[in-house]
Amino acid sequence: MIPFLDLAPQYEAIGAEVEAAVVKTLRSCDYVLGDTVRRFEEGFAAYCGTKYAIAVNSGTSALHLALLAAEIGPGDEVITVPMTFVATVAAIVYAGATPVFVDVDPDTWTMDPSAVEAVITSRTKAILPVHLHGRLADMDALAGIARRHGLAVIEDAAQAQGAEAGGTRAGAFGNIGCFSFYPGKNLGACGEGGAVTTDDAALADAVRSLRDWGQNGKYNHVRHGFNYRMEAVQGAVLGVKLKYLDGWNTARRRIAQTYQDGLTDELVRPARIDAAHACHVYAIRAGDRDRIRRDLQDAGIATSMHYPKPVHLQPAYANLGYHKSQLPVSEALADETLSLPLFPELQPTQVQTVINAVNRVAVGAFADPV
Repeated sequence: MIPFLDLAPQYEAIGAEVEAAVVKTLRSCDYVLGDTVRRFEEGFAAYCGTKYAIAVNSGTSALHLALLAAEIGPGDEVITVPMTFVATVAAIVYAGATPVFVDVDPDTWTMDPSAVEAVITSRTKAILPVHLHGRLADMDALAGIARRHGLAVIEDAAQAQGAEAGGTRAGAFGNIGCFSFYPGKNLGACGEGGAVTTDDAALADAVRSLRDWGQNGKYNHVRHGFNYRMEAVQGAVLGVKLKYLDGWNTARRRIAQTYQDGLTDELVRPARIDAAHACHVYAIRAGDRDRIRRDLQDAGIATSMHYPKPVHLQPAYANLGYHKSQLPVSEALADETLSLPLFPELQPTQVQTVINAVNRVAVGAFADPV
């Protein structure tokens, strides 16, 4: 079986270094935040090209605190997309605001800038694009819209560590960037973790306070806050892994480009693979997606789906009032996209095996019935 994701080879390669950093942290007896986390924050801010990075306990917490730091709350609206993991939308609801959905672009699968201005109202406070699968949204266009309307831009960069365009990396385009370090991410912890990036000192101070019970100095609680602190062990792990991230992303892009070049034209492949795509996920589109997935499973190839039901059609968010066919591109992607195995250590022979199998089953799926 060719796995969809296998973290073991990465651990085999750098496990000794990770273990040494973790043991050092354990022996320090400084287990929450502390110098280990601070060093990772400094390194990650430098990597992203921002003045500040504030480490938290998950990507969801990063989104939640970014919204609160931007003073978004009840009565406010935040424009986002339904083709994302549910955490993007949940964080808006946690802040007390209302998610407003726009569809994604049919080529890039990220927020369609041409749809944004039509849904801006007097209550709109922010645009929250998602760098889906690791591909940057059209940040130039979205930033221009935000400037014209006086809106904040909060990037959901959970899947896009290292994606870059014009010398700017994910997390440095908007007012605030939000990252997840869930283990399967391009930069993954050995557990949960997240970070907020920004160039704004006031926003950074607010997020630091909010993650630690709203404190400004010990036992001086200046705002309602949360226990969203990063544990030092995760900071140690991420500090080791950060220096390998560019190499891993290069390997991911190489594998994705091999898929691009080798897969049949019967399938819809993602738009061009370049530095603006961190290649967290490589997904194809096929009208007979579910049959292809079953056939690949039978052939010993694991796949995944990101995401089989867009958020606006999830039962938990029915109260937002959206209905089927309202956001057709997102709905089509949910029905048709299939994510192929992709991790840096995937071997060329395995990649070719996947290509051969996908091409074989895809031709069968698209063949005219007898």
